[in-house]
Amino acid sequence: IGFSQVKMAQALGTTQSSINRYENGQSSPSVELFRRYADYFDVSLDYIFARTDKPQGETYHFKPKAVPEREELRQFIEMCFDPQSPMNEKLKETLFRMMEDES
Repeated sequence: IGFSQVKMAQALGTTQSSINRYENGQSSPSVELFRRYADYFDVSLDYIFARTDKPQGETYHFKPKAVPEREELRQFIEMCFDPQSPMNEKLKETLFRMMEDES
């Protein structure tokens, strides 16, 4: 983009040595610095993190998979809790009751 490290550092409110470390993989920028970069170049953070091909406009939309079937969910809950622990057993039963209340 034709910026020197010094000019980039001034634009982003950091130091030239920090920019050098980021470029050489010796350090990682903070989230705040990524925000400043996005603001300066008028692009979205989703674009910076390659979650969209469009610099502006519509951003990445996470579309989670459908909720697992009830039996699948019961098996998962069973697997997550230690059967030897009375407290875990109570938590597990509470989750099962909550599942039943939703249906």
